[in-house]
Amino acid sequence: MGVGAWGIAFAVIAFFSSSAPAIAESSFPAKQADRLHALGRAAPTWAWIRFCQKQPQECRIDRSQPERIALTPSAWAILQKVNEHVNATVLAVTDQDHWGVFDRWDYPDDGLGDCEDIQLLKRRLLVQAGLPQRALRIAAVIDEQGQGHAVLMVLTDQGDFILDNKRDAVLPWRQTGYSYIKRESTNARTWVALGDQATPAFTANR
Repeated sequence: MGVGAWGIAFAVIAFFSSSAPAIAESSFPAKQADRLHALGRAAPTWAWIRFCQKQPQECRIDRSQPERIALTPSAWAILQKVNEHVNATVLAVTDQDHWGVFDRWDYPDDGLGDCEDIQLLKRRLLVQAGLPQRALRIAAVIDEQGQGHAVLMVLTDQGDFILDNKRDAVLPWRQTGYSYIKRESTNARTWVALGDQATPAFTANR
């Protein structure tokens, strides 16, 4: 983990020692969200494949872990704070501006990254906080501007919730306004389809 990522991690840990219970009590969702069911296998992006070759442990599926987390008030507080803090700490830039390449997945250790990089960091911090990686799946969506985007989908016993670098609120997937195309599988190192297979090829913007 780079210096920037460590700084984020320490800040999140410090938060949990002080104010997490207040957040949990004040904003715990009153209603369940729907589950977004997989429709079959989908092709991963080449950038994801290259990332998994460099960081195989980040793409490994541990079937001993639960596919869904129990959405307790404390788990909800963790989701909210990680989403809010990473959004405030990492500056969203495109891969072209950052690396000079069309698409690359990596951790935003220098404080810069596009949407996939930001969701990777959120997942890493959530895993460090004790949540099962198997239930934290990166999803490809089409955003409100008709562009490719990536979010972190949290599979819970109360439905599927979304962490997004475009907003600090953790929302049920139906409330984001996005079209959901595919996500990482919970059972194999591949992706599963979530919607219309005729959607244009996915390459994320910021």
